[in-house]
Amino acid sequence: MAQVLEFKLPDLGEGLTEAEIVRWLVEVGDVVAVDQPVVEVETAKAMVEVPCPYGGVVTARFGEEGTELPVGAPLITVAVGASVADGSTDGSAAKSEGSGNVLVGYGTSEAPARRRRVRPAQGVPVASPAMNGQAAVREVVEGPVPVISPLVRRLARENGLDLRELTGSGPDGLILRADVENALRSAAAQDTVAEPAPTALPQTSAPAGGGIRVPLKGIRGAVADKLSRSRREIPDATCWVDADATELMRARTAMNAAGGPKISLLALLARICTAALARFPELNSTVDMAAREVVQFDHVHIGFAAQTERGLVVPVVRDAHARDAEALTAEFARLTEAARTGGLTPGELTGGTFTLNNYGVFGVDGSTPIINHPEAAMLGVGRIIPKPWVHEGELAVRQVVQLSLTFDHRVCDGGTAGGFLRYVADCVEQPAVLLRTL
Repeated sequence: MAQVLEFKLPDLGEGLTEAEIVRWLVEVGDVVAVDQPVVEVETAKAMVEVPCPYGGVVTARFGEEGTELPVGAPLITVAVGASVADGSTDGSAAKSEGSGNVLVGYGTSEAPARRRRVRPAQGVPVASPAMNGQAAVREVVEGPVPVISPLVRRLARENGLDLRELTGSGPDGLILRADVENALRSAAAQDTVAEPAPTALPQTSAPAGGGIRVPLKGIRGAVADKLSRSRREIPDATCWVDADATELMRARTAMNAAGGPKISLLALLARICTAALARFPELNSTVDMAAREVVQFDHVHIGFAAQTERGLVVPVVRDAHARDAEALTAEFARLTEAARTGGLTPGELTGGTFTLNNYGVFGVDGSTPIINHPEAAMLGVGRIIPKPWVHEGELAVRQVVQLSLTFDHRVCDGGTAGGFLRYVADCVEQPAVLLRTL
């Protein structure tokens, strides 16, 4: 008799409670090996391939491409432990609990808490696609009851919503973010009905033809949520300065002419930022409003804005303060390629303490960056272009860049922010300044 194991969408970590099916990698009837990727999903953090911990024959798939599934929802069923027409399985997956490597980089769930067997009166050892996953013996592996994510709890708390009054739409009644948002929309709609609109203002209507509606989901939705939260919670301020980057560009040219791996401009800017944060640690922090404390970090994890086809992502270079320019260049290149191909893990997209945003690649001079919540500051770098500049008392054409710093005014005042930005500008104008602090 074959055992049909049901593989559910695993806990993806980082507070993520759902994922969208992007592409199925297997068909019903395919023979899969233990830890073989079976589906590509996109979360609010990244696009990843999900490996199945069982080896056998795929008897059913759940969800079409483009469908969003909550954590704990069935993904596929796999018949294990019996010979099949186009091969045989060794039954090892059925004897054990699978490989345990549900999703590399996300961690695995606890061991199954219990099992139940459902034995239909009639059946065959392995189901055909038309049977929708039914088999003579179906073994459903049940994990621990899901818990409400911190993100959902925080969203409810910030909006004064009592979770005990909600009915969850997730597995085992799990309350999802969508449930909280639906409840908030319903409450807002009731308030609108109860309070008539002012008669002095004209009523607006949808544009003719209805227009185009683009769903805010996946990475785009996560970006919208994070930017809105940043604007809502952080009292930010921006200061900026023009700097003569001629000497920095010359220094980079000399470094790359000396042989060895090429050094990127982003790496040099990151090196300047880590030195500046060592002098002004207030900007390498976050605010814990519950404890009413500013938490200063003893490490620098630099995030950098990367534009991809799926939207804006911010990969994080861990321990940037401990890396030299060459190591920073290599890590920036690796993470940029992973962002381009959708291969970033949630761990590579979280945990930043400071963000560097080089929007000069888009051909613009300046901007007022929105802080990457829950960080306290972001440095924006515009394009470097020839401009008239007074150099050593005479007018000359120099390579000029605009630097802008957006900071959380709760962690410091303008004097600290201005000191940080001035130090960065001094290092850009005279790279030797940086050497004195190393």
